[in-house]
Amino acid sequence: MGVNPTLSTIRQIAITVSDVDAALTFYRDVLGLTFLFSAGPNLAFLDAAGIRVMLSTPQGSGAVGQNSILYFKVSDIVAVHAALVERGAKDERAPQLAAKMPDHALWTGFLRDPDGNLVGLMEEKPLL
Repeated sequence: MGVNPTLSTIRQIAITVSDVDAALTFYRDVLGLTFLFSAGPNLAFLDAAGIRVMLSTPQGSGAVGQNSILYFKVSDIVAVHAALVERGAKDERAPQLAAKMPDHALWTGFLRDPDGNLVGLMEEKPLL
């Protein structure tokens, strides 16, 4: 029939955690995401600017701490990184220049949640 499916928008990201309550505290209280709802003791949902973040204990072949990295766009990455570490996030790598693009410099920094999942911060700084 000529259907050419494309994927362009992330609507939800699932993160496998060992303790949903501990993860919810981290993502809500440390990172500042908006809590949406819980669906039982092993499932919680938060909002990250329209993208739903699902916290879940391992389902099927899922494994704690072995998933994709969430990258959150921020302004003033150095200050945001420092504030999140002060609020309880584990520092993985301080913000640094990752790449110079034609119209901006991409900076990234990394934190870890209570289960060791990486949380990325990114800022696109204008070239001076």
